[in-house]
Amino acid sequence: MALDDKSAEFHDFFERHHAELARLARLLTGEAETADDLAADAFVALWHRWDRVLHADHPVAYARGVVTDMARARVRELTRERRRIRLLRALRPRHAQSRGGGAVMDVPRALARLPFRRRACVVLRHALDLSEKDTALVLGTSRGTVRSRTSKAVAELQRLLGAQAADELTGTRN
Repeated sequence: MALDDKSAEFHDFFERHHAELARLARLLTGEAETADDLAADAFVALWHRWDRVLHADHPVAYARGVVTDMARARVRELTRERRRIRLLRALRPRHAQSRGGGAVMDVPRALARLPFRRRACVVLRHALDLSEKDTALVLGTSRGTVRSRTSKAVAELQRLLGAQAADELTGTRN
């Protein structure tokens, strides 16, 4: 394939899927400001593997998998950073802290509290409206695992957000 043809196909793929992949990154990381950067990094990786992407059974699923893997790495990085910050705070002298606890937690904060794999399942299933089969394909796992993780994620969201808010978010009704 000529470089111009390859570039044109990649450009078309980028145009069709950038917004979706940036949204996926945003929902998985909870960081609007880094979602575009993460999507851009994913497209750089996809460009370097473009022949592999083109020959994949499901190129969009392949791209979603790349974004999901990069988002997982970002979340792990943030988790390690937060642990270091908590450790540093624990070493400081304690002062009385007042914490206003609202009864309602916002969705990004609730998603951020889920373990990454559960968050990925609920985002792919309910925010991107993928089937269990397509979600399993993106995550490289079984449909049963997707079903289990999604169920546990929805239960946790119901606990964090309240049943009605979680049901509205996921489109489920109890």
